Amino acid sequence: MHKNTSLFIHFNKKYAFSCIFRRLSPLKLNKRLIWIQSETTPNEDAIKFIPGVNILPESSSSIEYLNSREAVSSPLARKLFSLDGVKYVFYGPDYITITKHSKNAWSPLKPEIFSIIMEHISSGQPIFLPETKELKKNAQEDSEVVSMIKELIETRIRTAIQEDGGDVEYKGFHNGKVFLKLKGACKTCDSSVITLKNGIESMLMHYIPDVKGVEHVLDEDEEVGIKVEK
Repeated sequence: MHKNTSLFIHFNKKYAFSCIFRRLSPLKLNKRLIWIQSETTPNEDAIKFIPGVNILPESSSSIEYLNSREAVSSPLARKLFSLDGVKYVFYGPDYITITKHSKNAWSPLKPEIFSIIMEHISSGQPIFLPETKELKKNAQEDSEVVSMIKELIETRIRTAIQEDGGDVEYKGFHNGKVFLKLKGACKTCDSSVITLKNGIESMLMHYIPDVKGVEHVLDEDEEVGIKVEK
């Protein structure tokens, strides 16, 4: 069971006076109530923040940024990367998963994350700049097997992974192998291999005979990051 914490902030008609984690400068705002929850994940270096608003449009399921360069289209992600210790920023439909570097502690970092998310959302600033490329889906025709794989991932697998602050992205299918990318909290979790093999692989092979195995795909930046952490 996840351990829940939360942040409760109340605004009057003109000003926001305080935050339970740190004192803030007065902000001119309309009356608003913000409730930011956080949940631990199976990955001790990742926490799921739930601000109570939609993060992504319905057309997108998740977006992940591996560094500040990739976050050029998201003002909020850029602010989060400005914090010392933030490694990855992941957007789910209605939550944000932050993965930190293992050497950094949550105690000084978590209040700063709360504050940045709260200030950004309450000020009405956009999470994405207009015409963000990540939000556009590329339409292409899939084979029957690929369609079945994607449908199973969407209906049976992704929901469970998203509950843990992560996601899974289909990357390809070749010679019986399904190539997937784990994202968010699941990316660097110690149990990610177990999730991939015992969970996802077993289910896909059970329902789709053409599937012979599952492989985890890493981006170049992720491979470099893993080597550095080691």
